[in-house]
Amino acid sequence: MGRPSPLGDEDRSDYAEVVDEVLASTEIQRLLEESGVSSGQLRIRALASVARTAPAAAAEYRAYAALRRASHGRRVDGGPGPLSGPGHQERPGAGALAVLGVLTPILAAVAAATFLLLGYGLRLTDSMAALADTLVRVGWVSLAIAAATSLISLAAVYRTAALRSAPGSPPRVNRSADLDHARETWRTALRDKAIRPYLLGELTEAGPGAAPGGPRFTPPAFAGPDFTGPGFSGPGHGTPGTGSPQLPDTRR
Repeated sequence: MGRPSPLGDEDRSDYAEVVDEVLASTEIQRLLEESGVSSGQLRIRALASVARTAPAAAAEYRAYAALRRASHGRRVDGGPGPLSGPGHQERPGAGALAVLGVLTPILAAVAAATFLLLGYGLRLTDSMAALADTLVRVGWVSLAIAAATSLISLAAVYRTAALRSAPGSPPRVNRSADLDHARETWRTALRDKAIRPYLLGELTEAGPGAAPGGPRFTPPAFAGPDFTGPGFSGPGHGTPGTGSPQLPDTRR
């Protein structure tokens, strides 16, 4: 059995594209014309020899594969952050607190307006002065609560927005650019260190003026086994010196 390919299935297309790129170069085309080897035969040999050629660019491939795994892991695990804050700040009850943070200033403002209107209305009628004073005090307290909770909610919103926009990790566009750069680095190493030297070696061994049906580019011809009969003759028909068996004379 041949050695397993050092490339993943998703990288076979890249390998084939680099092979086609090198085959289309002026240098290889000139050598193909001189040797008489067809481009298709050489391409088949290069694709079948991936286990021999790809290790020459193994370091660049490992760097590219590691960056790709890390990028895929971030895309799977690092989705949009929760509304209550980044990371693990989202927990049971956080949604209820957010709702209370929004509703408390509104309810306090409504209560303040109601108490103040009732209190000052009673003062204008000069009736129930004690109740009017109580309603006015409660109204002002409610208004203070509405103002304080509004400031707290506004500060929480700004803090959450600042944390979500903090540069904790590079933007996705940068990760994508790094991944593309690593891929191109690997493809360049694959072209210059692996595939080009391999094709040059194949064409050099084929030699100038080699026929398209040379021994390196055609399958060997196998002749059938020799099924001629054994060199034994029948009884009494052997000749001296041929090694045929002689039967004893029984006519006496």
